[in-house]
Amino acid sequence: MALPAQGRRVAVTGIGVVAPGGIGKKEFWDLLSTGRTATDRITLFDPSGFRSRISAQVGFSPAANGLSEREIRRMDRAAQFVVTSTREAIADSGLDFAALPPERIGVSVGSAVGATTALEREYVVLSDHGKHWEVDEDYVVPHLYSFMVPSTLATEVAWAANAEGPAAVISTGCTSGIDAVAHGAALVREGSADVVLAGATDAPISPITVACFDAIRATSANNDDPRHASRPFDRERDGFVIGEGAAILVLEELSAARARGAHVYAEFAGYAARSNAFHMTGLRPDGREMGEAIDRALAQARLDPSEVDYVNAHGSGTKQNDRHETAAFKRSLGAHAREVPVSSIKSMVGHSLGAIGSIELAACALALEHQVVPPTANLSTPDPECDLDYVPVHAREHPMDVVLSVGSGFGGFQSAAVLTRPTA
Repeated sequence: MALPAQGRRVAVTGIGVVAPGGIGKKEFWDLLSTGRTATDRITLFDPSGFRSRISAQVGFSPAANGLSEREIRRMDRAAQFVVTSTREAIADSGLDFAALPPERIGVSVGSAVGATTALEREYVVLSDHGKHWEVDEDYVVPHLYSFMVPSTLATEVAWAANAEGPAAVISTGCTSGIDAVAHGAALVREGSADVVLAGATDAPISPITVACFDAIRATSANNDDPRHASRPFDRERDGFVIGEGAAILVLEELSAARARGAHVYAEFAGYAARSNAFHMTGLRPDGREMGEAIDRALAQARLDPSEVDYVNAHGSGTKQNDRHETAAFKRSLGAHAREVPVSSIKSMVGHSLGAIGSIELAACALALEHQVVPPTANLSTPDPECDLDYVPVHAREHPMDVVLSVGSGFGGFQSAAVLTRPTA
């Protein structure tokens, strides 16, 4: 396995996760490795009037996860998730952030819909459930401005980490999580920061978001069997299951991590992104743009397609996405596409929009750590057009040195990242 194409090498030394079915990396991995699903009926609001009434919710108590009353009042649910993930990732890394030069600590946070939950809640109050177009500003909560500005998410992470270096919010729809981690890795590689907290968060399970996906029939309507509703690559799939969550990775220069005796989960070795300039929600069936992103990510990592040991698919469970991805893997990996295991963890934790890319990268790092491929749960009747090894139902022990993770987002975004097992 060769070095990245240029600059310093980037290590993943800390992981923090807030996900459906498991808060914390240990609980998260236990869910994935046992193939359990965390999809169920929506309880965050009354979904009875909606076509899709299911989701993958996080059983999250802000107070139980160490947030003060002031923090709970100040933060949207997405911010609460990412701060909780940040605190776990910092502790997991073993770094003493207070002893680091704050200007050498960076932040890169992705999100597709920002503080949707708080914004919708406050609009309902201000408009008296939509009765008034003109609202009384005297009823505005003091933190409404923070809810409206996505940069608040990076601010909260920076405060939690005493970070005074580069800080950014990356919003590229459902590829935001991959893209934000890649941006953080680039900061380390080019020397703009020594340590970066990189990841993403979203809490989109709200009436407005559910209504939007209902309108285009993108989400599953399998309301009678929510545990089995997320069915990537299955012939009976009927859309994705909306989820929520966050993940933060601590990224640092590899030689520095080794010098301090850090546990290195993985090396962030390659990344590329493309856009299809084709359709807001549609995908070309040939998978060309995703294939090109995969090609360039592997080239940056100086790896041959035959060296990929596991592919973490976007695997949303929509008809067109799963076919598009299958074509992309065949296009980029050639004959090896039929040999390498591929799976979608969205079958278990749903699709948390901008957050999912970082949650999936956390899963990839843990897969390398444990040498286990998470399964595609609920895959019982494979679609003949999705004819690769999609690891149905049960996790699989499998030797891995190279993991490829891909993402696809509305607007035509296509991203690919490569994690490798750390070597000399």
